[in-house]
Amino acid sequence: GSSGVDVPIASLRRVGQQAQTDGIGSGPRFLSYNMHNPTEGNVLVCSEVDGGCYELITYSLTNAGGSVTDGKRGSCLGPGVFLGRNRFAILDRHKREIVVKNLNNETTKRVQAPLPNVDCLYDGGASGRIILRADDRAVLFEVQSRRVIGELTAPKIKNVVWSPDGSKVALLCKYGVVIANRQLEQLCSISDTVRIKSGAWDVSPSGGTSSNLFIYTTLHHVKYCLSTGDTGTIRTLDNPIYATRVVKDQLFCLDREARSRVISIDTTEARFKLALANKKYGQVMHMVKHSRLCGRAIVAYLQSKGFPEVALHFVRDPQTRFRLALACGNIEAAMESAFSLEQQQGLDGKARDVWGELGSEALRQGNHQVVEMSYQRKKDFDRLSFLYMLTGDSEKLRKMLKISNMRNDIMGRYHNALLLGDAAERVAVLEASGNLPLAYISANLHGLVDVAERIKVAIETQEGSVEGLMDKVPVGTKKGGRLLQPPTPIIRGGNWPTLEIKKTTLEDLSAADAGDEYEEEEAAPVADTAGAAVWEDDFAAGDADADAGLGGAADDFDMGGDDDMGWGDDLDDLGDDFGDDTPKAAPVDEMAGLNEISDDAGFQMPAAGRPPAGCWAANSSHAADHMAAGGASSAMQLLHRQIAASDFSVLKGSMLGCYLGSTVSLPGIPGSGSIVVPLMRNDASGHPGNDSLPRTSLNLRTLVTGIRQGYRFFQTGKFNDAKNAFTEVMAQIPLTAAENKNEASEMKEMLGICREYITAIRIKGAMAEAGADPVRSTELAALFTHCDLQPVHKLLALRSAMGTSFKHKNYIVAASFARRLLELPDMRSAKNADLRTKATKVLQKSEQMARNEHTLNYNENAAFVIDCKDFVPIYIGEENVKCSYSGSSYKGSEMKGHVDLTDGFCTIGVETIGLVTGK
Repeated sequence: GSSGVDVPIASLRRVGQQAQTDGIGSGPRFLSYNMHNPTEGNVLVCSEVDGGCYELITYSLTNAGGSVTDGKRGSCLGPGVFLGRNRFAILDRHKREIVVKNLNNETTKRVQAPLPNVDCLYDGGASGRIILRADDRAVLFEVQSRRVIGELTAPKIKNVVWSPDGSKVALLCKYGVVIANRQLEQLCSISDTVRIKSGAWDVSPSGGTSSNLFIYTTLHHVKYCLSTGDTGTIRTLDNPIYATRVVKDQLFCLDREARSRVISIDTTEARFKLALANKKYGQVMHMVKHSRLCGRAIVAYLQSKGFPEVALHFVRDPQTRFRLALACGNIEAAMESAFSLEQQQGLDGKARDVWGELGSEALRQGNHQVVEMSYQRKKDFDRLSFLYMLTGDSEKLRKMLKISNMRNDIMGRYHNALLLGDAAERVAVLEASGNLPLAYISANLHGLVDVAERIKVAIETQEGSVEGLMDKVPVGTKKGGRLLQPPTPIIRGGNWPTLEIKKTTLEDLSAADAGDEYEEEEAAPVADTAGAAVWEDDFAAGDADADAGLGGAADDFDMGGDDDMGWGDDLDDLGDDFGDDTPKAAPVDEMAGLNEISDDAGFQMPAAGRPPAGCWAANSSHAADHMAAGGASSAMQLLHRQIAASDFSVLKGSMLGCYLGSTVSLPGIPGSGSIVVPLMRNDASGHPGNDSLPRTSLNLRTLVTGIRQGYRFFQTGKFNDAKNAFTEVMAQIPLTAAENKNEASEMKEMLGICREYITAIRIKGAMAEAGADPVRSTELAALFTHCDLQPVHKLLALRSAMGTSFKHKNYIVAASFARRLLELPDMRSAKNADLRTKATKVLQKSEQMARNEHTLNYNENAAFVIDCKDFVPIYIGEENVKCSYSGSSYKGSEMKGHVDLTDGFCTIGVETIGLVTGK
């Protein structure tokens, strides 16, 4: 341990092949400790000398200096694994069978491996379970029932490390780490450019990192990995180390000389990300306030995870803080940053832009007090006057009139006088600007007789005349003027009311559970007693000595040669002279075994190759690849698990296309059969071997063609043909494999396009059926405009909805549709001039009538999704179920378990992983 005092338990004879003894050979390669036996210590030491051998050592846990049972030996392939308290398993190096033995080294059972190419055994995390390594796959196998529990792909596995509670396992590969759960279902996979040396799980009793934080080492770094896929670098290393245990901020390890060391590490960043992933917001905010987390990386991480309000605590730069505050809608923080930027830069162009952005966000939230201050800082007097008029602040509006007078702003004076309803001031402005005829007309119309006479004298003095001026103003007719008087404010309150939205948990920290409060504990000093307390929980040995426990660590360390699983990849340059007087083992002659073949040694068949179809199904979790391999059953099972597909008649054509398009048949010579050649999509740089994947008949170009065809049908009003086109694309997407991430993103975007257009077409059909019902037809027309369509199609939907609502005298919604229509960019083109004129007239008429003839189940100001069965709004908070593939929503739970009406083949209300694109 850290005290530097080693208590020897047993010694292994280090002898070579030439010695006439059955010793363990040159050097131990693997070491396994029996975690299932609390009464005595069992260590299984394996070596690769002479093809592979093992030695079982038994000793007392209570008396470190007591007797040690002489090792029991035998041959094996790779490491051995303890299955229970009194049994262990090894791999027969000839037959590749799993051999189960008791502690007396007697064979009790032989089990055939489920895979033909098994070359290594690892601990399975529970009694009776083992992990088998075969090629680039790892299989969790239960020996007693002889069943495969789980399987995943992990290339070049070097070691397996289970978490203390057995809930997770880390598979250390040559250039990566794969983390899975106890059923060997993959949680995440990370890759590295440098070889992975070792790894260990955190076993801290507090802090929430136990069995959740995995620390691994490379040649020059200590890094961490979480089950969420987040990774990072903790520190650099001068020399390689091999991790054995992690407790809080201490890493117990071995160096190249196999000496025990304890180094300090800072896992604050990892603990922060883990707490954020586990939604322990009390712990998150405690670390924000008391830890030294900083840097652009952590800020970018928080923004990517949707927590810009937490990133505010790390940023000191006013410009960055301002952007983050606007992103999370924090007006107060944005205002503080704006003041800081103003002090740094002064009121130049950049500072004005900052106040403008802040005013826009505050206006969106209805915070007119901050809007007022922003306009004042920006000196935007016109908007400020309009704001005072809307808020009914007549006193400040009069101050704006005085400011306009001081600034000699004629138009500002006139606008403020108009907003105040001050006719005398308007006449004075017109007179001061030289518009005496207009001033005379305005004074007469508003009954300012004295002012009118004075202006008349002024006009006549300038050799003008007022005769006929009043005849030009129609009075008492429809075309006559109206009194421009602003409404009198009745109630002057605070900020405008806003819709209630759900706050994030980090914004409402008062709701955090008391259990989430996190208290940082001081690290205990490294001492013998502390070491014993730390190490005891893994050995179930009661009061066993910590040093004795160290010798029985369950991690299998690579201590051997220079292959992929050894330490020797960097030891070759150190030379052979280590100053050790122990005689070196003689080199192993790999051909020597040919001269000593026993009579019972039979011919060993070479390993059979794998057919392409077998590789396709093993290398991919995509249904198209399984279908191309002829595995219709596994393909349908994958589709059922991933997107809850249940009616495969819709997918029949696409599935058959995948199967028929993955091979090509070449005719042979007369009298012989045709040659079937598999087509592969990853053979551009040469034959991929066992990593091959099939070429399927569907690709992104096929989907784009279908989408465009649906657009053309929709534009020309052929809605049934358009629906068939979009439905066909929805049936092709699950059986289309993406080549890269961009294609995967485009496929998911196309899925949303198909859903929106199919829903819109179904609503259009319901509108035709409900033509005689003004209420229902208006509701359907309104919902039709909320489908996410292309701008040109959105224009058609809004035009239809505007006409329907105006026809049925629902003027409030008609005005809303007219405004939305006029805001579309396409309305600015010359071809839509007539429609723009018509929409303007509808808007004016609707604003005059300002009533709905009918009560509608439609509120445009509240967020909602469309019920794809009854076509009614589903507002936030109402119960609903969704289809995990198409994303269609249904109100209530009535449709749960039924087939989705949008795609036609997936079950509603089943929570799945969603669409798998292949990348």
